Amino acid sequence: MMKDKDVFLDRNRLLSVVKKIKIWDIIIIGGGATGLGIALDSASRGYKTLLLEQSDFSKGTSSRSTKLIHGGIRYLAQGNIKLVYEALRERGYLLKNAPHLIKKQRFVIPIFNWKMGVIYWIGLKTYEWLSGSLSFGKSKFLSKTETLNLFPEIKEDNLKGGILYYDGQFDDSMFAMNLANTCVKKGGIPINYFQVNNLIKNKQSGNKISGVIANDLENKQEYLISSKIVINATGVFSESITKMDNFSYPFVIKPSQGTHIVIDKSFFSSSDAIVIPKTSDGRILFSIPWYDHVLVGTTDTLLDNIVLEPKPLEQEINFILQTFDKYFINVPKKHNILSVFSGLRPLAVSNKFSSSITKNISRSHKLIISPSGLITIIGGKWTTYRKMAEEVVNQAIKIGNLKNIPSSTKTIKIYQSLSSYKIAPYHGDLIQKLINENPVWGEPLINQFPYYFIKAEVIWMVRYEMARTIEDVLARRYRLLFLNAKKAIELAPIIASLMAKELSKDKHWEQLQVTNFKKLAIQYYYP
Repeated sequence: MMKDKDVFLDRNRLLSVVKKIKIWDIIIIGGGATGLGIALDSASRGYKTLLLEQSDFSKGTSSRSTKLIHGGIRYLAQGNIKLVYEALRERGYLLKNAPHLIKKQRFVIPIFNWKMGVIYWIGLKTYEWLSGSLSFGKSKFLSKTETLNLFPEIKEDNLKGGILYYDGQFDDSMFAMNLANTCVKKGGIPINYFQVNNLIKNKQSGNKISGVIANDLENKQEYLISSKIVINATGVFSESITKMDNFSYPFVIKPSQGTHIVIDKSFFSSSDAIVIPKTSDGRILFSIPWYDHVLVGTTDTLLDNIVLEPKPLEQEINFILQTFDKYFINVPKKHNILSVFSGLRPLAVSNKFSSSITKNISRSHKLIISPSGLITIIGGKWTTYRKMAEEVVNQAIKIGNLKNIPSSTKTIKIYQSLSSYKIAPYHGDLIQKLINENPVWGEPLINQFPYYFIKAEVIWMVRYEMARTIEDVLARRYRLLFLNAKKAIELAPIIASLMAKELSKDKHWEQLQVTNFKKLAIQYYYP
């Protein structure tokens, strides 16, 4: 019987397994939503599964979403019924399998024009109908008074009423960590800070890929790892892997940047979210309560360069604030922004694509198989990660001649959903054991909601969640960088000191960590 500790992300223990297995069935490159989903699907079918992530789990796009599990009302407006139907079904499975992570959230579209109100009403009733038995709740029309009662900060001018509907909300990074735990529970091995530098090909089998050459960045050790199948799930960085394969896509990957700002709830006190269905450039803007703050976004800006740490653009910040100003009485200024973050979406476009407008480019995922057998998956979104993973592993079975075992992820409960203890938000018997080990770890780092945070949690993140940098702790295990960058910067030296002792690092490492984190965090601290 598997012990609790065998579900935890103890990096040294998992690394010892990597050293023992001679040939893996499936190696996944990339530890975002897609990669982790594939690893879980593969491991749960019984395949020997290894996931390698060059930085931290969900470091890229997967931690920078709008925090929604949704069918996509925008895609419905575009007529992409199939994508919306699939996403709504997946949304329902997610709620069943991870009720501790997925929250039903009420959304309201304010109506300023009766004609558009009728169109939105029909659209949302269709949205509700498509979800069938997996519906999150019935949409309904709100009067002007009801809408103002829910959103006292909204401008009354020309307001006719609103339409209330239901979708899902979650913490993307927390879900990613729980996916990694579930993968380990099913026998898979996910490891962060493990960089793939090249692909191994077998000339005797027609130059088919037979493994990877990778470096454990923590221990500075190179590994030659054999595998029957290699899957490229690196998102916007997928071309860096296909170049190792000497393979070119039949299309171009264009990064589209989505930026969000986080403000104090005094600007938007409602517990319900609001949707501006048509901004000045025809997009959708959300204003969503999140961890006692308000998340506003997103943008859709085509970029030329792909970077690991995308920077918000001035015009994106202006766009968000100007749109907010059109609908709300109390408008935040730039100095009121507590945090701002950007993520990159990989959009597959024609080689002849030249437009700067990305809102109409399909968000459907693409699965590509190169002549060497490398499987590449790009696109998609958090809501449909499970379905994408199932499709990828089905292809891997064919290419790698693996035993055909059907997917069971529609009914697999995500880690902690049925557990008697809850690690997140890091309170309970297991954290208490750490405090018993060292009473000092029971001291608070921040003691005000929603920041309540004790030293033992940092130790837990290092020992059992593979946190290796201050950023891992404050950006993804604990979302402080995304909520209040200034507070995150203030906390960095204490986090570094705790981590240095736990990881047996010296003062130089500690100081370098603080310096590097401050350089990063200042990009989030917009003022």
